Amino acid sequence: MRFGMSGCFLPDNMNDLTPEVCDRVRKLGFTGIFTRFRQNNPHSTTKEEATRVRDLLAGEGLRLFQTTGYWQNLITSDETVRQESVRTLRAALQLAGWLGSRGIDTGPGSMNPDGPWYPHPDNWKPVARKQLVKSLKESVSAAEDAGVYLSLEAHQLVTLETPEIVREVLDEVDSPWVRSDYDSANWITLKDVFDTGAAIDHHFDVLGKHIVSCHAKDAWVENRLVVHIEDGCPGHGNVDFRTLFRRMEALSPDYPVIVEGAKTEDLPTVSAMFQQIADELNIRVLAADEEVA
Repeated sequence: MRFGMSGCFLPDNMNDLTPEVCDRVRKLGFTGIFTRFRQNNPHSTTKEEATRVRDLLAGEGLRLFQTTGYWQNLITSDETVRQESVRTLRAALQLAGWLGSRGIDTGPGSMNPDGPWYPHPDNWKPVARKQLVKSLKESVSAAEDAGVYLSLEAHQLVTLETPEIVREVLDEVDSPWVRSDYDSANWITLKDVFDTGAAIDHHFDVLGKHIVSCHAKDAWVENRLVVHIEDGCPGHGNVDFRTLFRRMEALSPDYPVIVEGAKTEDLPTVSAMFQQIADELNIRVLAADEEVA
């Protein structure tokens, strides 16, 4: 198993990534990162800028597990908007390839104008799924050319509302380069929240081979008079990380588990907790330069 981190002190601009930042990552016990680089437009960032980051990470003994897909709307029925979204997604894949990234992370987008992860009734219409499949198929060649996984993140508020739907979409796209980035917290419902191990087992039973990476954050239900399920720092909620680690390791020891939802000050505790769980399960945590036999 490989452990990575995201957010926190990692810069939003790739030109601000330094050996000192990499040293902080290593000292926290992580061997790779998920970087969003929000300030770097995939249409204008140069190969030279990306190559500097790739070489820096290689020299510092860190892997780039994921970069961002820039959260464009892949489900819209407006063909002009959808085609521009695909253009951005393809550019993100090319940039990720230049960076030496294992994959990108993107959701399907949302018809809600306030954000790509917010609910809208049109997110769940058959046409949204149809448009998503079309967008993904049009992006396959860019992923293959770059040697980068197009990893889909799902959530119950968007088109990919269940693992069954993700499986159907990925089966229809039918590419080894378009896969699932699994985030259990995004699918935890009120019925699941007090038995997340069973929910995680179900998700893995459904998705199986489609999963190639994992975001590890926690989830819990709040004491409010409407259902409100919050997500955040691992260790603060109900997610069964033992079941999560066991199922990820069974897929492949090479797949990264990436911390999400933590603040910088949380990272030492989260890293220690993850290492302890891995030790309890007899899971070997791989070094950055260590290959799976």
